Amino acid sequence: MVFASFVFLFWFLPVFLAGYYATPSRWRNLVLTIGSFVFYGWWRPHYVLLMLVSVVIDYTAAVQMGAGAGGRRRKLWLLASIVSNLGLLAWFKYANLFVGTWNELTPWPVEWERVLLPIGISFFTFQSMSYTIDVYRGNVQPVRSLLDLLCFVSMFPQLVAGPVVRYSDVQDQIRGRSVDPRMLSDGVFLFAIGFVKKVLIADSVAPLVNAVWAQGAPGLASAWLGSVAYSVQIYFDFSGYSDMAIGLGMLLGFRFPSNFLSPYRAHSVTEIWRRWHVSLSTWLRDYLYVPLGGNRKGELRAQTNVMITMLLGGLWHGAAWNYLLWGGIHGTFLVLERRHKGALYGALPRPLQVLLTFVIWTVAIMIFHCETGADLAKMVGGIVGLGGVGTVPQLGDRAPFAYGALLVGLFVAFAVPRSELLVARFHPLVMLGSFAVFLLAVCQLLSSDFVPFIYFQF
Repeated sequence: MVFASFVFLFWFLPVFLAGYYATPSRWRNLVLTIGSFVFYGWWRPHYVLLMLVSVVIDYTAAVQMGAGAGGRRRKLWLLASIVSNLGLLAWFKYANLFVGTWNELTPWPVEWERVLLPIGISFFTFQSMSYTIDVYRGNVQPVRSLLDLLCFVSMFPQLVAGPVVRYSDVQDQIRGRSVDPRMLSDGVFLFAIGFVKKVLIADSVAPLVNAVWAQGAPGLASAWLGSVAYSVQIYFDFSGYSDMAIGLGMLLGFRFPSNFLSPYRAHSVTEIWRRWHVSLSTWLRDYLYVPLGGNRKGELRAQTNVMITMLLGGLWHGAAWNYLLWGGIHGTFLVLERRHKGALYGALPRPLQVLLTFVIWTVAIMIFHCETGADLAKMVGGIVGLGGVGTVPQLGDRAPFAYGALLVGLFVAFAVPRSELLVARFHPLVMLGSFAVFLLAVCQLLSSDFVPFIYFQF
């Protein structure tokens, strides 16, 4: 089930909220957990069992670590949690990649039925694993109730595409929470903004992106147009989902951390990673970069740790070598900026720094949409002009919507305050305008083809 769907908007959400608010506070974690299982299991119910197994293992490991076990036993229980979570993730996410690579490179092919990837497995395994790591470090106390941990991991607003919430972020709210009128209105407002981002901008730009990638040999104009359009699509698709997730969390009494801080206004690659998918960036820093040694063992080691973190972050996004390449590109720029102590083009005026950062991001993120080496080769060829200037794709009746959404998306990304700030300012005209556009987005949703969230594949 997805947020931008008829079933969610007009069936699941009203029924769930009615039951949730009618339930006494002490039983709301149970109602939320059951509702989240229905939400997650709507596609394939048996995948709920995977989540249950992961949570039970982590709950047991945390209880044992908090029961006064010695240092060696604590490490063994932590290892059990990490191995089980990463093993689950590796099998479902990377088995197809490794078998496919083996079959391509060796004369001994393996007969293989592709493993179907459970939606959101990268997100809920990271959340569950971070809980046991924090227990081991002494940052949080083990939960007494298995239901509390199940509620935290399975919470449907942020279950399948983030933000990556840590238990310490919501532990007090898990124990008890309430929703006041302002929180309720903020949540509805933020959900409406995210819905508009997804349906009216990301989904409207998608045909333009697909048309460029469908070309056999895109020219310079088409390749750059498609790459910029994809930057707009993926930003509004994912930040729209995050807005909806955070807004839904408010309706339930939770305050999730912000996930996007106007990333396209960054003036360096380092800064863009402080603004893009913030919950993942900080997760990789605290649970991968720091344990690797961070910057505590010299500058060369720190640069190596940055590169390792970005390479693994790339593989986290997808089970294909193009994601590893994407991670390597960003890792290289982060290392170079670290050595340069700032952007490589830091002497330029600030607007040009922002533009160059966006260009670097656009060229790198284009790799996400290249499913094969041939796709990547033709797009790189188009970007560097090997196919000439070329022409832009013809979209017919959809052209005004696609190009209009692209221009609006660029304007919003570079000039409009981010969603949380718009909500916090609570301007009546902005709020009324947002709900009017939300109704337009609902009409668009009901009259157009479904476009899945890009980040569901991660």
